[in-house]
Amino acid sequence: MIAALIVGCEIGFWVLVVAGLSARYLFGRKKLGALLLAATPVVDLLLITVTVLDLKNGAEAKWVHGLAAVYIGVTIAFGRSMISWSDQRFAYRFAGGSKPLPRARTGREHARLEREGWLRHLLSWCIGCVILAGMVWYVGEPANTEVLIRMVQVWSAVLGIDFMISFSYTLWPKGGVRR
Repeated sequence: MIAALIVGCEIGFWVLVVAGLSARYLFGRKKLGALLLAATPVVDLLLITVTVLDLKNGAEAKWVHGLAAVYIGVTIAFGRSMISWSDQRFAYRFAGGSKPLPRARTGREHARLEREGWLRHLLSWCIGCVILAGMVWYVGEPANTEVLIRMVQVWSAVLGIDFMISFSYTLWPKGGVRR
């Protein structure tokens, strides 16, 4: 059930984004568009509420419960940049906006973008770990929430690997011609 809810929330997030951008650019309803875009965190609130209630009502913690916390951390940390990315492309395609610049693939700019991406990952990790710790505390049964602790450990390892890759571009920037 939680896995389906996560998929539904991801779909709901993008439905709200597309609806908000459509209202803004296709129908000229800027306030409605802003309202729909501002409603995207409601999806996260729904997901975490259902996940925590599922655990509190006796469900055995599984990796999908932890995935809900990861999803929320990622959408909070990366959501605004994803919406901004979509907004630029929507404005270009439907409202005569300027063509979005391609992402730098080499040099200092690429290294800076990689570092910024890692910092967003760190923020999502912090948010997700706080949510996971809150879930463990709220449920109050260590044996039932062991998988959530393991999720923090695995995500920490992934964050460390991402750090090494992302910051390697600072020390050894990608050379070559920008494509």
